[in-house]
Amino acid sequence: MDTRRVFLTIACLSAAAAAEAPNLTEDLGVWPNKVCFRKSEPWIVANHDRIRRIEPRVLVLNFANDVDMDEIRALTEKFIKAQSESTRWHGFEDPKAPACVQYQAVKYVDLRDAGLPPEKRRTNSSLLPRLNPAPRDFWCDYHAFFSDAYAPRLGFPDPAQAGRFLNLRELIEAGLVHELWFYAIHDDATGWPGFEAAELKQYYDERGQMRPGVYGPAGNGGTKGTMPWTGRSFTVYFFNPHRGAGCQMENYGHLLENYAHHNAIGALTKYLREFAGFDLDTRYGLPIRSFYALDGRRGDKVSYSDDGAALVKFRGKEYPIAPYIAFGGNVHFPPGGRHHYDLDNPAAVQSVITAWRQRNGPDGKDRVESFSIERTRRYEDFAPDCMGRWVLFWCQCLPGLDNRCVDDEGAPMKNWWVYLIY
Repeated sequence: MDTRRVFLTIACLSAAAAAEAPNLTEDLGVWPNKVCFRKSEPWIVANHDRIRRIEPRVLVLNFANDVDMDEIRALTEKFIKAQSESTRWHGFEDPKAPACVQYQAVKYVDLRDAGLPPEKRRTNSSLLPRLNPAPRDFWCDYHAFFSDAYAPRLGFPDPAQAGRFLNLRELIEAGLVHELWFYAIHDDATGWPGFEAAELKQYYDERGQMRPGVYGPAGNGGTKGTMPWTGRSFTVYFFNPHRGAGCQMENYGHLLENYAHHNAIGALTKYLREFAGFDLDTRYGLPIRSFYALDGRRGDKVSYSDDGAALVKFRGKEYPIAPYIAFGGNVHFPPGGRHHYDLDNPAAVQSVITAWRQRNGPDGKDRVESFSIERTRRYEDFAPDCMGRWVLFWCQCLPGLDNRCVDDEGAPMKNWWVYLIY
């Protein structure tokens, strides 16, 4: 890090720019703190088990011309509340279970076009950067967010130089911003402005140790060409403000799934694939790794029988599984899901979702119990649309703070939420 960057780091956290962010705590059980306030620091790995609360700072941008800032704040706060609830390990059983993550909105930035007539407001702002040439979908130019030219629009004055603004790279290095969320319209006319959850992440090995110089995508967007590498993990969410917190939770769930797909955190890859049913080829001998490969347009589906068996139909062929015991499911397929986005199956299936890796059943295996999607209705107020209520429940079953899960060696599972800031 050069001398100017060191100065910026200190100045941003002690001068006027620090007013944009909460004060840093001396409590080393909370991140960020006075010792560590940036992602991808060795301190996080060394103190993984010590961290009990994570408060990432997020910068929120609004490019939706037809949505005012009060509504953007309300949408953001509702998602933050739902996401925080999702980090209470087995909160559906224990009302006292603590939430591990609580996002902090550092700043809301209004980037709408001013003075538009009503007939033109249902568009995205001209300030949302576009690739040139722009594809039909995923046309946002992520690189532009990090540039000096875009810095004045983010609105963080440089305390070291009058008239200059900190760019996103500097905000990340200073620990002032850990994620960026932008709201933009997605419909038939606009296409997909951005990826649901784009992340470039520092990669870690099977022991949870940093792989120096090795980084790559970790979300369901965010390849090395999507955004620049800053030297620290960084996530950019695209949210459609015409939808609600449930759809935002779905985006979030896809980010978590892709930690396994990209092997970004080697220490959790195997276990997350197991929990989410991304190993059906090796577990049950299916020709697919997960139910995501099922295409309802050609008649692919899963059916379940009362005797505990499942029948997978894939590309015109049938594959029986008996007995079938669901693990944790994934964002599109809860235990008992017959097709993508199935929240309506009234039947229950046998599953270990709430006992996964706790070895609390007969013969030291996980307890098998009856699971119905109806159990997730308690979270409709938190995340009523898309797969939200299910994803919230699903996250509460992942090994979180004070979990009782064990790995293959019988050692306690680490709190997975800390991996968000690796």
